[in-house]
Amino acid sequence: MDGASTILVVFLFCLSGVGAEDPYLYHTWKVTYGTISPMGVPQQGILINGKFPGPTINGTSNNNVVVNVFNEIDEPLLLTWGGIQQRKNSWIDGTLGTMCPIMPGTNFTYKFQVKDQIGSYFYFPTTGMQRAAGGYGPINVHSRELIPVPFDWPTDEFNVFLSDWYNKGHKTLKKILDSGRSITRPDGLVINGKHGKVGDKLDPLFKMEPGKTYRYRVCNAGLRTSVNFRFQGHNMIVVEVEGSHTVQNDYKSLDLHVGQCLSVLVTASKEAKDYYLVASSRFFKQEFTTVAIIRIGNGGPATPELPPPPPAHKEGIAWSINQFRSFRWNLTASAARPNPQGSYHYGQINITRTLKLVSSQVKDGGKLRYAINGVSHTDPDTPLKLAEYFEMPGRLFKYDIMKDNPPDNLEKVTVAPNVVNATFRNFVEIIFENHEKTIQTYHLDGYSFFAVGIEPGKWSPAKRKNYNLVDAISRHTVQVYPNCWAAIMTTLDNAGMWNLRSEMWARAYLGQQFYFSVLSPERSLRDEYDLPEKQALCGIVKGAKKPPPYTM
Repeated sequence: MDGASTILVVFLFCLSGVGAEDPYLYHTWKVTYGTISPMGVPQQGILINGKFPGPTINGTSNNNVVVNVFNEIDEPLLLTWGGIQQRKNSWIDGTLGTMCPIMPGTNFTYKFQVKDQIGSYFYFPTTGMQRAAGGYGPINVHSRELIPVPFDWPTDEFNVFLSDWYNKGHKTLKKILDSGRSITRPDGLVINGKHGKVGDKLDPLFKMEPGKTYRYRVCNAGLRTSVNFRFQGHNMIVVEVEGSHTVQNDYKSLDLHVGQCLSVLVTASKEAKDYYLVASSRFFKQEFTTVAIIRIGNGGPATPELPPPPPAHKEGIAWSINQFRSFRWNLTASAARPNPQGSYHYGQINITRTLKLVSSQVKDGGKLRYAINGVSHTDPDTPLKLAEYFEMPGRLFKYDIMKDNPPDNLEKVTVAPNVVNATFRNFVEIIFENHEKTIQTYHLDGYSFFAVGIEPGKWSPAKRKNYNLVDAISRHTVQVYPNCWAAIMTTLDNAGMWNLRSEMWARAYLGQQFYFSVLSPERSLRDEYDLPEKQALCGIVKGAKKPPPYTM
């Protein structure tokens, strides 16, 4: 080959790499029923490829993820990718407001990109009360090689799922809620689908080598229970919370609320033997506890004395709020994006809209409903996003039936699809006020937000002086303690239809949720992807004429 030909080949090779797509991860999942016994009582669980918890999605920032889901259970099914921001792509968000469910005996292929993200997340089913039966698993997103991680690479990493558990099956729980009653407290707690007691003969959950450091990615996948976890004889260093690297503080125990995930580093610094990983319920009069075995070296029996839980009742709430305030964004760490995390000066952006949201528990026709600002959401047979896209929303719902501030009388309730019309790229402040006696957790799909403050009492504009406007963590869930408020801020720059919901699943199922409709002024592919070609259609849009496609 002569010199000119060599140059041409090199040029064409380089040209072929320009604009090349990011790597793809392919998964095929069969969702089935199977008998499981987390609390020693055999019951019907939801398995993915025969596993509970399900398979791990293990990727890197900007990876494209393709998951072909075969629904082999006897109910419609949807999976959501909790905390993963599908930029411009609410079509596959996995909620009944955005897409048609996967019917029994059929399959659907989810395609999304883990864009500009790192961190610990989990997927789970959103239809009915299926989350009570399993069907969840981990999503681990690593930093790209060119972007340094602010801690030494651990020897290994482990996924831990903490969850409350009901011996009643998910269909029974759904029937209880549909009948107008509330579900009772759970039967106990489980770690990775198993309940353990001190003195039980337990196989080790994980094994560590003496002197080595390990990353534990811990998620609370439960239905309603905040959990505290701790390692016998070992402290933890928090390094990541819901996709944000944190200032690396040392903790003996950590509260983790429903729907939340974080990462801790644990060094096997003590003698080689077994140690208990302990999880206990928070803010219940009756405490539930479960344990698992972590083995260091060849092992030896774990001592029966467990590390004590943090304070309970009012002291426990103050303790937990202080722990929330101790989580700070690591402004010196690199982010998934090329620019440093500290460049996002969210505290200097003018607020364009404030929503104050108050939850309530009400009776409608003698049946229990949960509401936000007096509106209890219900899902029509047609996904709201599809009705909006096909330009027929008026046949299903009205925008803005929920006001930005709570009404004077929260005992009244409107049961209807709850869609809030949002302005594209507005910077919004959302206040959650909890007037009830139980802790709550809220999640926003499609976005991360800055959790800037939590305090006892009621919120007022004067409380803004207490916000953390410098290094609050960018995350996607926030807890709201009894008789307290929580404040978050975010820019609504991700076009689509996005679900804001209680993570206490019975509350979400009975209406404590709504959707932000974030419409771009133009039907532009720069702002939002077009309806996927093979997207399932149902309800009033099935067979309807498709609108003109989005353009550049």
